[in-house]
Amino acid sequence: MVRLPLTPAEIARGERLGALLRRARGDRSILETALDAGVSPETLRKIESGRIATPAFPTIAAIAQVLGLSLDAVWDEISQAERGGTSSPVSS
Repeated sequence: MVRLPLTPAEIARGERLGALLRRARGDRSILETALDAGVSPETLRKIESGRIATPAFPTIAAIAQVLGLSLDAVWDEISQAERGGTSSPVSS
């Protein structure tokens, strides 16, 4: 199966997702967060850096649960630029 290149919108959404997860993680280590979510630290690092712009839903659901984020809040944050919004469910 050939994977199509990501669109600029998908890349931007992945960057917003990474920023949200970094803010929500705060001072908690990548290692601790990843292990609690059942994902590899490298996977979490790549998602937070935007290198995995379209991670699998179960991966995001597990990380969000560990960080205390609702999936609605995650979706609202990562799709806000497409709607022209500026709200943020996690303070910086």
